Amino acid sequence: MRFEISKVLDAIEGRVCTDPSLARAVLDLAEVIRYQDLDGGRPASLLRLGMVIDALSRELAEDSVPVYAIVHRALLSDADLTSNERMVVRRWADDGLVEVLDNPGDRMLEVADLLGLPVVSRVRFDGLRGRFPWLVEQPGRVVAPVPGAGGPAFVAHVGGGHTPVEGDRSPVGGQLLARQWRCPEPGCALFGGGGGGGAFADLARVDRAPAGQPPPALRQGVPTCPRHGARLSDAGPRPRSEVLAVRIGGLIRRRFVLTEDQPVVVGRAPEEPGGVMLGQWLNDETRRWISRAHVRFELRVGEVIVTDVSTNGSGIRPNGSMAEAERVPLAPNQSRVLGGADMVELYPGVQVGRARELPTGAAFTPTSVMAEAPTMAMRLPRN
Repeated sequence: MRFEISKVLDAIEGRVCTDPSLARAVLDLAEVIRYQDLDGGRPASLLRLGMVIDALSRELAEDSVPVYAIVHRALLSDADLTSNERMVVRRWADDGLVEVLDNPGDRMLEVADLLGLPVVSRVRFDGLRGRFPWLVEQPGRVVAPVPGAGGPAFVAHVGGGHTPVEGDRSPVGGQLLARQWRCPEPGCALFGGGGGGGAFADLARVDRAPAGQPPPALRQGVPTCPRHGARLSDAGPRPRSEVLAVRIGGLIRRRFVLTEDQPVVVGRAPEEPGGVMLGQWLNDETRRWISRAHVRFELRVGEVIVTDVSTNGSGIRPNGSMAEAERVPLAPNQSRVLGGADMVELYPGVQVGRARELPTGAAFTPTSVMAEAPTMAMRLPRN
């Protein structure tokens, strides 16, 4: 059972991030792990985060939905969590995957405001509606997880719907995200070079890319490191980036960030660092057609360049058109600038394009982060 739970926690780890381009909702981890009515289990369980993430995937009709988690520092020593769960949260903190704060306060709402993210919470936030008017003006912007027949469901605080709704980034958020920031604290996992200086700093997987920095906290209008409370220095313009998405069978399976520093290869099983692997979502026929490395994306002076590096070639769907007469072949070793709404089609039903221009919504069963969870840890409430 310990092995199964560890596999689940590893899967959940792949769905937590502080990257403004990839996070799809923001939540308070200390609150979520105590939703005891979701499974009738222990007073606190990190597995409930996985249940909420799965519910988000179902509601957004998209696989691999990451969440932006705010963590109260007291959680790192919470006796209601197992020693393994506490170790996992510490590792997430040292890797910069979550924000750990001495006093989270309204940081969750600040992040939601700056990034335009929906909030997952049962808290009413009555005293903060003046500062964050979207709490009452935007239906679906705040959703509460509630027990459901097949796992958690959501109920919007305003409007009564079930689907979390994104808003617009605030003007201040846009200004903050246009710059790089540096924390004076050595080894800061959020605004340093990666590796938070904790027990797992030497195991940090990668250095944080400047384009993936979280939004600074604002303290009296001054950009501040939310973890250390130190004033941040302006390190210059943030590198340009573009968020692309992979759609297979009408469903978005994966989003990824393209920067000018690092090309991204998409294919059946690319060997290049940072490559996007599609093989797990392809049927046999599609897998035979799509090469291990099929297309390479580069960002040059704000333009997305796609190059076919496959054996069989690809195609361009101008402005997202699915009309065969408008499809433009992309031969092996041929490159093309990807227009705003253009899609690259590796094989019929397998497309890559800008995330904001790529609709999703096909009927599907999302890939669950809880697939390996032992059944005794998943006692769902009865109707």
